[in-house]
Amino acid sequence: MNIFIAGLSYSINDNDLRDLFTEYGEISSAKVIMDRATGRSKGYGFVELADDASAQKAIEELNGAEYDGRTISVSEARPRTEGDRPRRSFDNNRGGNGGGFRRREY
Repeated sequence: MNIFIAGLSYSINDNDLRDLFTEYGEISSAKVIMDRATGRSKGYGFVELADDASAQKAIEELNGAEYDGRTISVSEARPRTEGDRPRRSFDNNRGGNGGGFRRREY
């Protein structure tokens, strides 16, 4: 089962997240999501446990718990759907005049 963890401290890394869930069973993966531009944590991550019963126990016991000075939210991760992310437009047609230098008319 894939588990979503929100409210993580920005100093938490993948190994810290793995350590937090180790007592609940075999961990397939543990990943803190990082911001591409800054390289900093976004404050959430995912852990995948091999056994669903162990994962459910981890969710029940860790949801609302304090970890590294912050209260974390732990829940079953939902599969991403097409509507989850806004579509990006690369057509440069954003309205307005596009900014930049404008010649003054006299």
